[in-house]
Amino acid sequence: MTPEQPTLLHKNHEQAIALAAVFQVATLVEQLARSGDVPEETSLPLIESLFSQNPKYFGDIYGDASTRLTIGLKQLKAIAGKEPQGINPDITRYALSLLHLEKKLSKAPDMLNALGQGIQDAERQAHHFGIAHENTIASLAGLYKQTLSNLSFRIRVTGNPTYLQTNHTANRVRTLLLAGIRAAMLWRQVGGKRWQLLVSRGRYLKACDELLSGDIKR
Repeated sequence: MTPEQPTLLHKNHEQAIALAAVFQVATLVEQLARSGDVPEETSLPLIESLFSQNPKYFGDIYGDASTRLTIGLKQLKAIAGKEPQGINPDITRYALSLLHLEKKLSKAPDMLNALGQGIQDAERQAHHFGIAHENTIASLAGLYKQTLSNLSFRIRVTGNPTYLQTNHTANRVRTLLLAGIRAAMLWRQVGGKRWQLLVSRGRYLKACDELLSGDIKR
């Protein structure tokens, strides 16, 4: 038997996947801040992406987007389709803030190097304890706090203080934000631009529909 060939994604799909990951992070951060919990299966693909630094194919980073990035794809689809009932202002704010923060990071090479080294260190913990283990999450959260929290622009997360003031929730929020920066970086690397959010909505809407249905056309 010959091994199954990977699906080679069109640039539109790559951009939609990366941007959907940003919106999935934003959605989960909003839920964590408000309720203190999110299903592990929704955050795991995002955390895993941090340890996929040199993938052979873009599609390897998140896996099957139709099942692993469903939340983000639906949120992006709501934004692209101008569906007001599907748009939470906090989620939009977090997503745009992640894109802005990543742009700041791209101009800080020393910090980029520190992040790369820190992720390698966290990966060793992930191999030992597991990706979703408290120690791995705490390591990634600490990395975010030591690096990105020191840039001139910081993401302000609002919600229920009862949850946000606990290490359990704060660590998960920071880890997700780190994964959001990874997604924002991917989006830029595959040609994503802020202005496309205004003028390329139809293209993103089509890509989201195709990815959600699994009917990917080049």
